[in-house]
Amino acid sequence: MQPSTTAIGRQLSALPGGHCAGNCERLRAEGYWLTYTIERELGAGGMATVYLAHDVKHDRRVAVKVLRPELAAVIGGERFLNEIKVTANLQHPHILPLHDSGEADSFLYYVMPFVEGDSLREKLDRETQLSIDESIEITRAVASALDYAHRHHVIHRDIKPENVLLHDGQALVADFGIALAVSQAGGHRLTETGLSIGTPHYMSPEQAMGDRELDARSDVYSLGAMLYEMLVGEPPFTGPTAQAIVAKVLTEKPPLVTAARDTVPPHMASAVSGALAKLPADRFPSAAAFANALTGPGLAPSLPGVAGVLAPERASPERFARWREVAAWCVAVVSVAALLLGRSWTSSDRVAAPVVRATVQLPDEAYLSYLSAELLLSRDGTGLFTSANYRGRQTLLSHEMSSDRFEPVSGTESGQDFFISPDGQWAAFTAGGELKKVSLGGGTPVTLDGESRWGFGTWEPDGTIIYSRSYRSGLWRLTENDGEPTALTVLDSARGELAHWYPQVLPDGEHVLFTAFNTPIDRSTIEIASISSGERRILIHGAVDGRYVRTGHILYARDEVVFAAPFDERSLEVTGSAVPVIDDVAMDHVEGRAVFSVSTDGTLAYVPASIYDSPVELFWVSRRGEETLVIPEPGRYHEPALSPDGSRLALTITGRTGNPDVWILDPQRGTRTRLTSGGGADFGAIWTPDGNRVIYSSEQPVFDLFWRSADGSAPAEPLVQGPFDKRLNSVTLAGDRLMFDHAVLPYSAIWTVRLDGSGDPEPLLTSDAASVFAADLAPSRRWLSYGSDESGQSEVYLVPYPEVSGSRQQVSVGGGMEARWTRGGRELVYRAGDRMMAVSVDPRTGTLGTPDVLFTGPYLYSVRQSRSYDVTPDGERFLMVKRSEEARPRTIVVVTNWFEELNTKVGQ
Repeated sequence: MQPSTTAIGRQLSALPGGHCAGNCERLRAEGYWLTYTIERELGAGGMATVYLAHDVKHDRRVAVKVLRPELAAVIGGERFLNEIKVTANLQHPHILPLHDSGEADSFLYYVMPFVEGDSLREKLDRETQLSIDESIEITRAVASALDYAHRHHVIHRDIKPENVLLHDGQALVADFGIALAVSQAGGHRLTETGLSIGTPHYMSPEQAMGDRELDARSDVYSLGAMLYEMLVGEPPFTGPTAQAIVAKVLTEKPPLVTAARDTVPPHMASAVSGALAKLPADRFPSAAAFANALTGPGLAPSLPGVAGVLAPERASPERFARWREVAAWCVAVVSVAALLLGRSWTSSDRVAAPVVRATVQLPDEAYLSYLSAELLLSRDGTGLFTSANYRGRQTLLSHEMSSDRFEPVSGTESGQDFFISPDGQWAAFTAGGELKKVSLGGGTPVTLDGESRWGFGTWEPDGTIIYSRSYRSGLWRLTENDGEPTALTVLDSARGELAHWYPQVLPDGEHVLFTAFNTPIDRSTIEIASISSGERRILIHGAVDGRYVRTGHILYARDEVVFAAPFDERSLEVTGSAVPVIDDVAMDHVEGRAVFSVSTDGTLAYVPASIYDSPVELFWVSRRGEETLVIPEPGRYHEPALSPDGSRLALTITGRTGNPDVWILDPQRGTRTRLTSGGGADFGAIWTPDGNRVIYSSEQPVFDLFWRSADGSAPAEPLVQGPFDKRLNSVTLAGDRLMFDHAVLPYSAIWTVRLDGSGDPEPLLTSDAASVFAADLAPSRRWLSYGSDESGQSEVYLVPYPEVSGSRQQVSVGGGMEARWTRGGRELVYRAGDRMMAVSVDPRTGTLGTPDVLFTGPYLYSVRQSRSYDVTPDGERFLMVKRSEEARPRTIVVVTNWFEELNTKVGQ
């Protein structure tokens, strides 16, 4: 919700035309103090919307900035207004002053003078580059303002061309201290809004790393980046995504301004480089020192030498295998030559093998499913494996580096959590509640553990498998001789651990690297445990999915960037700070797993986040497959749910931080309202039959069930809480009962609870041999549809209700899930791969017809096993989420000899 042109609370009144249209006295009597009247919106940024307003009391034009509602909700009015007082005391000729600030209803706002003139951004958009003299003049004015503020212990944190206003030949710094006020008031909860302080193009490396204790040198960096753009025409670092830009800020050396503009004096170019130094200690100590260096040579700080990064070289898949052979041949030639010359080949005189990049494309009938993709390399780097949607089913695909083909591995359909045997002959995975293995040549899977729902394992040369048997469980160990799994680690309940995942045995054979998973993800830790004693040690806080590589580093991903932390194998300790080494890497933001793999020979494979997490579209789809767009703009949409009257949608939308939230959309009016804003995942909403409330799953830290009024007028209330995950199924048409999946180990079961609060949750349908899930009760209340994986894949079944233990029928043939009743209970529709199926049902006898295909298409599945679609009661229209054919991710990047690049980036 944004302030409209009709009203902004009881102090900030915005009336059509900027006046009260003869109603002033009535409005004053009702408590509307006409402090400011809005004329028009001037623009919107990441934190606030700015309006041109009339200051009624002083009869002057002002700029009113209103914080975004989700940001205001996290910060709170009292805290924000207390922090912004610091800004109000800054008085400097190049600082735009703060006139006023306040809270109006739920809106937080602040008021500044209205400046007639351009911003530096508008000037740069128009002129691209400025003269050297004008660039210096603007920079010195901004530096003067910064130096004054820094001496008053205020850091701007968001210096950029948009925040520099040009008025009557003078540069004025706007929003001074606002970022500080927001950061200080919001604290760690700022991340809940999906917003960040600072702009990637101008953000200092320490700010990009999330340091909250910034000093003057951070603003100096931002000012240097802004001057760079004035001189060159673009910032020092650019990229397709914010993550890609941040990765460059952290890892790459900015090009010299003289490379693009040779008329820049050497001393000025040196000053810009000094301001843009990676380490604060290598920059100018103050903004004043930077300004002085622009007008006199020899004043820039000296910069340490930085080794150049190997330039990425593109190679086609057909050339990839030849490049591997050439690289190996070059190394062999140099080695033999060294022996002939009577020299030993040490690391200091070793000739680096070429670093070669190639892109590998999946076949047209396959694509990487969002948050379900997995990527594995064989230990020697010659084989590449990925879990992908292949002809409508999640399947393991195998690719030999010497080939340009991907082949499906028979027997892995509907599998997940894959890992490969050391000899590259077998794949282990979980399916149907079991840990299985199958030959990579295809065949019948063999069950290794009949009670394993997860996997996330590692397979050692002696045949030992270490894996995560289930959620809410530690690591387990299975050897070929024993045949029975034994517990290796135990969850630490005092720390609230939820699972132990992603194990890897270290080279000493005695210790295993693993993740102690918790939510939010920043509470997780990467640890090692002794296999013999079980003793544990924390290595890295706030990270998951650690991977040891033989260069002596632990790799892990955060915010779609892979970092490398130095690790000593003898002391078993991390010995230094982590350095970003790969940018734009796809991630599962809920479980933290990153889609990359590294072989022992130094081959790297990864899926770019910019390809993997592309926006999707929401469509109405008829029974004949005809599509009508629901929302004009693409987004990260999931789990649409139609309100009972058909006028509104509940939709899961994933924010920039990776956390999903529930939103309410009115497609006719074109409005959307955020209903949840917790720190964890809120998703999978369904409506109560009266349309007044929405029920959803919320990470607390396990997935509990909550409900809230659909208009957000009342706070959320818990419905079902407990130690295991719950997933929503359906609400009966009478609105008396809610059905949900309860992930009780070892198999999930269907439970029910009364919505009037008159009883405790109770099991409805359970199984001792398989999971049952996704229940939906027919309108007649005589039949219950549900899913089960007892056959090794998901199928839809039908049983009588309420005597669910009676005879049952299999509805789907060859796989099916997410069944829904339509046509008054005379039809079941369900998903089977890329097909939408329909089966007629006799509401009296339960007699089933033959399944028919309604339409086929690449529509997305739910990312958390909740509903991925909705259907109108008459079964004529379906709400489906779709990624366009050209946007379906199929690209994998492969880098040979990547260890050379890794060592360069970490400074070895």
